[in-house]
Amino acid sequence: MRLRSLYSRISLTFAALILLFGGMCGGLDLVAAKNHQQEIIQKLSRGLAEHIASHWPLANAGSIDHKAVSELFHMLMVVNPSVEFYLLDSQGGILAFDAPPGRVRLKQVALAPINAFLAGAPLPLKGDNPRNPGSREIFSAAPLRVQGEKVGYLYIVLVGDAYQSLAEDVWQGHVFQLAMGAGAGALLLTLVAGLALFAAITRRLDALTRTIAAFDDPGTGGALQLDPRLRQSADEIGQLAAAFTRMTERITAQMRHIKSQDEQRREMVANVSHDLRTPLTSMQGYLETLLRKSDRLSAAEQHQYLQVAVRQSQRVAHLAQELFELAKLECEEVRPNVERFSVQELIQDVAQKFELTASHKRVKISANFLQHIPLVYADIAMIERVLTNLIDNALRYTPEGGEIRIELSRADASGVWVKVSDTGSGIAEEHLPSLFQRDSPLRQSPGRTRGGLGLLITQRILQLHGSTIEALSGQGHGAIFTFSLPTTAPA
Repeated sequence: MRLRSLYSRISLTFAALILLFGGMCGGLDLVAAKNHQQEIIQKLSRGLAEHIASHWPLANAGSIDHKAVSELFHMLMVVNPSVEFYLLDSQGGILAFDAPPGRVRLKQVALAPINAFLAGAPLPLKGDNPRNPGSREIFSAAPLRVQGEKVGYLYIVLVGDAYQSLAEDVWQGHVFQLAMGAGAGALLLTLVAGLALFAAITRRLDALTRTIAAFDDPGTGGALQLDPRLRQSADEIGQLAAAFTRMTERITAQMRHIKSQDEQRREMVANVSHDLRTPLTSMQGYLETLLRKSDRLSAAEQHQYLQVAVRQSQRVAHLAQELFELAKLECEEVRPNVERFSVQELIQDVAQKFELTASHKRVKISANFLQHIPLVYADIAMIERVLTNLIDNALRYTPEGGEIRIELSRADASGVWVKVSDTGSGIAEEHLPSLFQRDSPLRQSPGRTRGGLGLLITQRILQLHGSTIEALSGQGHGAIFTFSLPTTAPA
């Protein structure tokens, strides 16, 4: 048993408390028993001195009859050797006693306890012991009167030297040893029961500690194997085990999420590297061709090569800008600057930006609003970016003669639905669940559609606004993107 363990500390503390408590209770019981015994003896012998003083003449012709006193005291001490008799004067001075020379070492007894005894004070009362000046013992006393005048006191020590000698030998007595054995057995039984109870309690704590240590061990992979005994209890240890289980489940889920995000970032970096490699290689090839063959190319060919290089550099710049924007949104460097505005006017402005491009492709952009659409609370620049991404995607993949529709409707008393749909080729049903994820198959397929970083940026912007975006599509029937904006100010 390690001294640093909780069980060893509790056990040692409990054992010390048991011993201390047993010693205190034993001492208090012994003192209480002794005082109770003395109280009983003094109550039983309260009238002893009065009885002797009234039935045996201790004074003769106004003086003490020492011979009669000595004979009486000797007879009484033979009958009851535990008591000692003393004859006192009116000031407490010792006049007569029956004891060997030198045994009585006091010449006077204090009268205050005697007066209290005669006045009926509560017992036990203790007075001076003439044979032992340093101790006080229970007594019985009565005044001595001659012709009605008090001439002294009869003072009886009820527990004399003989009694004290026998009382000291009681430690070796059978009854006392039996009582001590019973008390020690009770304390030992209590100690064993307490240690067993503490072992049962700390065993569960040890099991929980081992579980936590195992969870921290890299070799276990964070797998939690909780002791069944911990699940069956509803006390504090059971609640602690349940809380730890919930905590480990959350930590495990968060670790899986972080790992998944890390893997997605790696895949995105690989995909972006591939995306960058193609325009960079093309741009590098055209520029190297211009550099090597500038004297053999016509002005028209040189212009064509430069146009291709510029377009590729624009693609690289656009992709780099999207990466930078997505990184800022994901690390929460950007916060929405919420303001109240008309989403109808914003849609009209964004649609107007694409009118020239749409007319070149012969694609119609129409905006349909219900009447009385309320103002919304959002970051107008971020929502403009969302609409731009969605309309740009729709315009890119809507064939000539197609249509892009933007619709507004009331979601409920606190929101407005925005829907952007097109008449393009649509998105396969199996790709919809992962459309807004980094590892979307659309980003990894050649000639991918609707799988760029624009949708990730759109989703993150709406998440910052407490909203979500949904995609609905049937391949060959166009794509539909919907999201909501609040009409009430955020808390």
